[in-house]
Amino acid sequence: MVLFGAFIGIAIGLWLGINIGRETPLLSNPFYKESLNEKLKRLGGETLEKSGRALEKTGQEIQDKLNK
Repeated sequence: MVLFGAFIGIAIGLWLGINIGRETPLLSNPFYKESLNEKLKRLGGETLEKSGRALEKTGQEIQDKLNK
């Protein structure tokens, strides 16, 4: 009985640990492989968002300097 409980605990811990490491939802399939197309879309979107925030910050800094 204890062995069965340990096995279940290890299995659940591995499942959640893999998902935490990949930064995916906890209950998603840890064996799912993201296709290259999906990776490119995700990374492109993240890059675009970061670029937009950097541009906004730079624009705000320039505006602040001009207002002084």
